[in-house]
Amino acid sequence: MIALGVDIGGTSVKAAIVRDNHAVATGRSDPYQRPDLAGLHRAIAAAVAPLAAHLSRLDAVGLCLPGLVDRDTGQVIKSVNMPALVGADLNALLRDAIGAARLPMSRFSDSHAATFDVWDGRPGRLAGVSIGAGVGLCVLDDGIALDLGDGSAGHLGQIDVTIDPRDAPIGPDGGRGGLEAYMGWPALRARFGGGASDLGQALTEDETPLRALARAIRIIHAIYRPQRIVLLGGVGIELHAQLDRLRALVSDRLTSLAREGWTLDVATSPHHAAVGAARLAMKSGSPG
Repeated sequence: MIALGVDIGGTSVKAAIVRDNHAVATGRSDPYQRPDLAGLHRAIAAAVAPLAAHLSRLDAVGLCLPGLVDRDTGQVIKSVNMPALVGADLNALLRDAIGAARLPMSRFSDSHAATFDVWDGRPGRLAGVSIGAGVGLCVLDDGIALDLGDGSAGHLGQIDVTIDPRDAPIGPDGGRGGLEAYMGWPALRARFGGGASDLGQALTEDETPLRALARAIRIIHAIYRPQRIVLLGGVGIELHAQLDRLRALVSDRLTSLAREGWTLDVATSPHHAAVGAARLAMKSGSPG
């Protein structure tokens, strides 16, 4: 069985081909900032172009994107970081971009898809924190996603983690002091400038965003009590150099509700969401 996974992110589109549950090819578009539908169409086409040899044999397609999706209409009803998606015909957008007339398609959040891809089959609760343009959360119980009714385990990026109430930043959703206002890529770029490769050094000199993330992870421990937490997404995978410091900030007088022996790790690939979307699409076996 062959599936395509497409991850429409806040800064680029990633794509992956999965055959028999293993990724065999990947692609990625050039970076963008808040593209319109035409620009998004071009980005999807560019991401899947390296995968052209596989596209005529697809059995399923998995699509992940930022925003709230109406389960009745299948349309995005709110997307803070990608407003062009609101009201768009997602099936038509993807079919046109990859040149396919009809494909069975399933939709997932990027945090769900990425967390599913890093889940190694071990029993227990795994929390995936996906940090890119936005911040998302997925909680898997033995590989099954916890869903609070809108396709997520809660809006972690909008949780108030204010560090200094005299100067709390405003997030793209309009909320004051939210995690996304500290750790989302637009906020980090505005704070530090430069590229993601500079993030480790920047957070050594000013760890305010890291402290905000630590507060959010402490909240995750109190509410969800996971055995494992993994950081995902373009920003998340750049935090490997700060992992020990972050673990120390989280552990400092952490609630006794946290599970003994919990672990904190960083993922390794920017394609986890695309690969996970393809794997989930094969698992679901039906259109979304």
